[in-house]
Amino acid sequence: MADMTRRQFLAVTGASLAGSSLVLLGFSPAAAIAEVREFKLARATETRNTCPYCAVACGIVMYGLGDAAKNAEASIIHIEGDPDHPVNRGTLCPKGAGLLDFVHSPSRLQHPEYRAPGSDKWQPISWDDALGRVAKLMKQDRDANFVTKTPEGLTVNRWLTTGMLAASASSNEVGYLTHKVIRSLGVLSFDNQARV
Repeated sequence: MADMTRRQFLAVTGASLAGSSLVLLGFSPAAAIAEVREFKLARATETRNTCPYCAVACGIVMYGLGDAAKNAEASIIHIEGDPDHPVNRGTLCPKGAGLLDFVHSPSRLQHPEYRAPGSDKWQPISWDDALGRVAKLMKQDRDANFVTKTPEGLTVNRWLTTGMLAASASSNEVGYLTHKVIRSLGVLSFDNQARV
């Protein structure tokens, strides 16, 4: 490329320009024009979901391949905004538009993990074990720290040593139910991830 003369450079660029102009004017190979390609989502299964990133809770449509056969592993091949969703009406921010990379990331956790006190290693556990452990520790803490009355004798029924941070991608209905459950336990420290 460094040995190219000015005349050779003009000849190469002129030929490229002429060739691209011919293509634009319709002088393309007929076989390339007549090629029929399969639409990439033709065989895909469509699943509606909510974007996991922020509190806006945009609707997404995920397309997956795999028919649940024994030897076929299902895989998500495309994610786009849900045009029927009232929040985003088919649009996605850059983070939402990159969800496919998030789904296929090799570092994404797909199961709960537990690290024992004093240990330096995380070990995978089942969902039943994880939820059972959370419930057991919450019950122990509530039994030990629940306040029924103030020193002045005023009934308060509150639990001050535990807090709740709600998920940002939940609907209003789920947020309402979460609030009712947490408040019924006496928890005062309650917030939503949207404010974090």
